[in-house]
Amino acid sequence: MEKRDIVRIRSNIAGILAVLWMVIIFIFSAQNKEESSVVSEGVSDQLVSMTGWLFHLHIDEERIWEIARLVEHFVRKGAHMTEFAILAVLLYIWIGRWRMRCLYRYLTAAGLTILYACSDEFHQLFVEGRAGLVSDVIVDSVGAVLGLALFLLLRRFILWRRRKRANRNRKAGV
Repeated sequence: MEKRDIVRIRSNIAGILAVLWMVIIFIFSAQNKEESSVVSEGVSDQLVSMTGWLFHLHIDEERIWEIARLVEHFVRKGAHMTEFAILAVLLYIWIGRWRMRCLYRYLTAAGLTILYACSDEFHQLFVEGRAGLVSDVIVDSVGAVLGLALFLLLRRFILWRRRKRANRNRKAGV
């Protein structure tokens, strides 16, 4: 199989995953305020409980609940950033089928993700108890930009390690 075919297959899979991820984001955004709060409270409780267990902190249930309420806002915003970072990376990979410079590809993926973030907040205007907030678009956009940057740094590091290993193997005569 040629490299071009592999890129096309990878791109198609990323495109399908991007659309599925958009549907998942849409479904979460369609939850009313109470449903959304239950999910984020549950995640916050689990996060605090796991942290207590991991670091052998002996925290009673009431204190876990108090701490979870304190970190819930950050958990929500972190979830927003993560979901849009994932979308941006999937779009970046999908866009790879067209030959464009890395910067243009980066800006296109980030731009499409930001447009989707805007449409997501617009959608929330019609959901009971929810609001479309510019601040959420900013959080989503920061998530997209940082997620793409992290993805590209990780990709560059992996390629560097592969080259380094290949050079070492070539020098060793393997």
